[in-house]
Amino acid sequence: MLRTADKPGGALLQSNVTKMRKKQILLLKIGVVVWVCVVYALFLHKPATTTSSQPHDINGQLDKLEDELNKQSQFYNVLLNKLRTMQQQQQQQQQSVGGETGQQESLVGSLLYDGPVLPVLLIACNRDSAVRRSLDLLLKHRPSQERFPIIVSQDCGHRPTREVIESYGDKVTLIQHPDLTDIEVPLKERKFKGYFLIARHYRWALNQVFQKFEHEAVIIVEDDLDIAPDFYEYFSATYPILRADPTLWCVSAWNDNGKADLVDVKNGTGLLYRTDFFPGLGWMLTRELWEELGPKWPRSYWDDWVRAPEQRSGRACIRPEISRTRTFGKKGVSNGLFFEKHLKQIHLNAVYTSFTKMNLTYLIKDLYDPVFDKQVQDSQVVTINDVKGDRLAKGGSYRLIYHTKDNFKKFTKYLGLMDDFKAGIPRTGYKGTITFFYRGLRIFLSPGNNWKGYNPSWS
Repeated sequence: MLRTADKPGGALLQSNVTKMRKKQILLLKIGVVVWVCVVYALFLHKPATTTSSQPHDINGQLDKLEDELNKQSQFYNVLLNKLRTMQQQQQQQQQSVGGETGQQESLVGSLLYDGPVLPVLLIACNRDSAVRRSLDLLLKHRPSQERFPIIVSQDCGHRPTREVIESYGDKVTLIQHPDLTDIEVPLKERKFKGYFLIARHYRWALNQVFQKFEHEAVIIVEDDLDIAPDFYEYFSATYPILRADPTLWCVSAWNDNGKADLVDVKNGTGLLYRTDFFPGLGWMLTRELWEELGPKWPRSYWDDWVRAPEQRSGRACIRPEISRTRTFGKKGVSNGLFFEKHLKQIHLNAVYTSFTKMNLTYLIKDLYDPVFDKQVQDSQVVTINDVKGDRLAKGGSYRLIYHTKDNFKKFTKYLGLMDDFKAGIPRTGYKGTITFFYRGLRIFLSPGNNWKGYNPSWS
């Protein structure tokens, strides 16, 4: 959605400027050659001095010649500096014209094709059939075992699940959580014991990835996720952007509002966004982030903990218009929370998108925010009745404005969006705005222009 518009007029102007620069440089070079030739010719045709010339005349001529040479030297130095300056300007012009391509090559090119290893960490426990389904897809779509090693971390000590993992041989690496002891849980939270076990497992597994295997980043999936054919392509292309922008802290393959009737299935496969909400469900983090979060990792509810302002620190994640993962895990620790109403309806991308051939630098905050803000502000303000009543022109961008928590929930209920908040942030929200696609309309569900930031009390 956020793409730099083509500017034919600007491209033509840049082309003309470049041509003029080249002509100027050529004329200056010709001028230098002509100047040298003239000086040389004058020297050849200069009348010879007679033996009767006085010594002081010879000294005067030598002084004059020395002055002339000094002047010529100064001229050539100035001319050379001008040539160097113009050459630098021309190079900068060329980089500006193809600036996006140049940035992409510097940020993306080398890292994509000769970049660091991006391991996939599969978190598993006791669902043997789910593990098999997940591994089959991870291996089916994996372009390179060397670039994308799969590490399966198993908790629970469930033998059938371990045997399934081992059946894949050297295609995957199995690590097993050594601490299978019972975990102490507060009395009021005993029914949520699974969340405590998962948090403990995550901490151990991520320590293994970064401390034992010494990787620089990792893509985390759980054993109940299907992946899209371009899953690896997506993370390969976004990894250098994650590295380049300190205001980003994760990349997720998941869109919380990714139902088929809320995304642009036909034209949106390549659309990516920034989001203040941590999506999870197939996500990538760096070693540096783990070194920040690992020492204070919580005993339970790690995903909600990650979403807290103290951890997020104003940073954002990248997420797609159309999800590159889909959960099939109705049975699990969450007991199918949101599964029937939302999760199972998430549309999994089926059209392979070559993200590594695209310029994704627009996702960098300094480039993204001005375009995003303009899109929201330029969109026609409409009512929920306008949207629901099919009164609006297809293909346009429209803005629904909410002012209160109840107002927001009313809109999301009407439209089928997820209506909950975490740390005051709505799912997929960026700067308070949710972006989605509804009946051929691009909709921005956004706060008023006097918005002061997220309100944690809305959670």
